[in-house]
Amino acid sequence: MALGIMSFGMPTLIETRTLEECAKLCAELGLDFIELNMNLPQYQLDKINVDYFRSIADKYGIYYTIHLDENLNVSDFNSYVAEAYIKTVADTIKIAKQLDIKVLNMHMAKGVYFTLPDRKVLLFSEYKEQYLKSITDFRNMCETAIGDADIKICIENCDGYEDFQKEAIELLLESKVFALSFDVGHNHGIGGTDEEFIMKHKDRLHHIHLHDAQGRKNHLALGTGEMNIEKYLSLAKEQNCRVVLETKTIDGLKQSVEWLKNIL
Repeated sequence: MALGIMSFGMPTLIETRTLEECAKLCAELGLDFIELNMNLPQYQLDKINVDYFRSIADKYGIYYTIHLDENLNVSDFNSYVAEAYIKTVADTIKIAKQLDIKVLNMHMAKGVYFTLPDRKVLLFSEYKEQYLKSITDFRNMCETAIGDADIKICIENCDGYEDFQKEAIELLLESKVFALSFDVGHNHGIGGTDEEFIMKHKDRLHHIHLHDAQGRKNHLALGTGEMNIEKYLSLAKEQNCRVVLETKTIDGLKQSVEWLKNIL
């Protein structure tokens, strides 16, 4: 299902226990891709058999993007922990090359905070120089690992960017291998505070997580909340973004597809 050169996909859902179940649903709904969620046990690196995943994609006429583990923290002050996450990304890039995956979606960790009597102190902000060096090192590693491959690591907004995260993202965007994901429902749930930063870098917007929202309640089927979804579809079309219909249930996904069919 395409609008111009945009394509629409689905997340991996708890209700679809296997890759083939997910791919079958994706094809039945006329969607183009599945965003493999590496928080789930069946999509860990040691569970991804490249030949099998390729055969499923070919069978159902779909392709994949990847949502990296939400716990990913390449800047952890414990070097053993950081190295494990960095290796995870490096190995995922290898898999992406083999499966012709063009998007890795990534959250930016806020890290640990200390609660003082009068305020909360985020340690990445307090030790910002060390934090930003780790981000630069990570960027350089990703550039080397990706090389000339057509792969973008897209940074997704979650619950409001801190200033140190904005600095880190701008460092990452100095490299052509990094881009932005825009989760429009997350943004709505925090009063739209991430949108200004994302629109400042609109030319680097590459991937959109689209769902409706009502107040702080997220991941609703399209047309069932209070958001101006058509505004974000226009943005996606303008920037040639892939769009994930990021509801959390099969019913919500089906409702979203029907809503889209009625307006496209």
